[in-house]
Amino acid sequence: MSSEPVVAQKSPYAVEVEAGTTYYWCACGRSAKQPFCDGTHKDCEIRPVKFTADKSGTVYLCGCKQTGNAPFCDGTHKSL
Repeated sequence: MSSEPVVAQKSPYAVEVEAGTTYYWCACGRSAKQPFCDGTHKDCEIRPVKFTADKSGTVYLCGCKQTGNAPFCDGTHKSL
């Protein structure tokens, strides 16, 4: 399996998070539970990004897996 991330979608995932909860964002793009990790990365070199929500609410997680601000969308998908 390649060490390059797969573009899961060319737009962010709007997800509800809960303050103090830890999440694992899929960085490889291969998870069936996008935008979160399901362990599929075990066959490649890319590992998920662990983050803990600062506050409850909607966050926009990168879907193209090319962001410079992982796990959050930075608009990179617009240039793909």
